Amino acid sequence: GCGSQNQDHAATAESQTQDTASGSGTAAQSENTDQKQTDGDRTDTAEADVTEEALQDNENTEKSSKVLVAYYSATGNTKAAAETIADAAGELFELQPAEAYTTEDLDYNDPESRVCKEHEDPDLQDVKLEEVTPESFSNADVVFLGYPIWWGEAAWPVNEFVKENDFTGKTVIPFCTSASSSLGDSGENLAEMAGTGEWQEGKRFSSGAAEEEIRNWVESLDLSAK
Repeated sequence: GCGSQNQDHAATAESQTQDTASGSGTAAQSENTDQKQTDGDRTDTAEADVTEEALQDNENTEKSSKVLVAYYSATGNTKAAAETIADAAGELFELQPAEAYTTEDLDYNDPESRVCKEHEDPDLQDVKLEEVTPESFSNADVVFLGYPIWWGEAAWPVNEFVKENDFTGKTVIPFCTSASSSLGDSGENLAEMAGTGEWQEGKRFSSGAAEEEIRNWVESLDLSAK
């Protein structure tokens, strides 16, 4: 192949991540429902629910105007991590190549595959996106940027997003998913490519990272202080 050691194709880990994401909270929801049914004053409970829902809506509106979670995901691992971050902090935006990658395109064991050819020829790494700038970009104070690691670097489908947007006045926090590779210099290289923004050190997650690990990291960043 053309260098499999840095690729991230952990299908099993991906399914584990998705299982974890879909399975959480069921017991808590069931318990909550039972509690409401046994509550003597259902009117008060209903009013409290409405108030709480309204507060939650306000909180979500406030979060989405402040934090943007942009990501490119090849096999679903980065998507799972991005969804967890967005759920905890802000609005989700998927970077979608205009010409989507097929399974064959991502076969790094085949020297004739699309990713191998792109890896060998940097001119081919200028991957056009369906949409480069989401409407909420201008309002974002903090931008998370997620990607898999390809040959020790950020997967190049994120490049156009980085090059074409102005990150002035924004805190940018890279994160990646990888079966074995580290974040390496990928964040620094993207910061150099962008030329604007206050880029942070970033974080690498394993392909099957638990939601709790990701949430704890987001909380540790103290985004309200950014």
